[in-house]
Order: sequence, then C-alpha cells, then structure tokens
Amino acid sequence: MAITLSESAARHVSNFIAKRGKGLGVRLAVKTSGCSGMAYKLEFVDVNNDEDIAFESFGVKVFTDAKSLAYLDGTELDYTKEGLNEGFKFNNPNVKNECGCGESFNV
Repeated sequence: MAITLSESAARHVSNFIAKRGKGLGVRLAVKTSGCSGMAYKLEFVDVNNDEDIAFESFGVKVFTDAKSLAYLDGTELDYTKEGLNEGFKFNNPNVKNECGCGESFNV
C-alpha cells in the first residue's frame, strides 16, 4: 500500500514548505462530498498525528489515515501546468467514475 508524489509535485510541495518556513509534508485524505460521493482533501502537515501513515517520495512526506488509505492506495499526486492552469492532479487507480466538474469521485 502506498501513496506517491511525482517529482514535479514533490518539488512544488518542497518549495511551498520552504516559503512557509515550516512543515513536515502534506496530508492527503478523502471526505464524503460532491455529486459522486467522495472528494480529496489536501493540506500541509505541521504536526504528525499518532494515527498517521506516512510515505515518502523525492524527499517529501505524504501523510494519510487508515480509512482514507483504503480509497487512496496506489494514488500518485502530480503537479501539472497546462497553459494558464496549474495545480495538483490525482492519479487514483481506484476511481470508478468522476463527476463532470472533476471535484468528486466514486470508488
């Protein structure tokens, strides 16, 4: 079981943590939301929780909880720039379908 970052995503997170001046990595979780049932939740981690499960890619840690890992196992978090648009992209092999706006998914 694992969650990974692409090199581009790891570089972006590292740069952002450096600008913030603090941070252990990022937390990726899922929450019930949206028209397809689940949505990703991404936030910076300043304090490690006892129940956290941590993975590391390109020197950057990704934290999650056991419940979310069941839906996120095998996910790669990528950071892309396409024209004027840039942001994180979730490459999750567990997704069966997504809503039209791309904000939520179903497994």
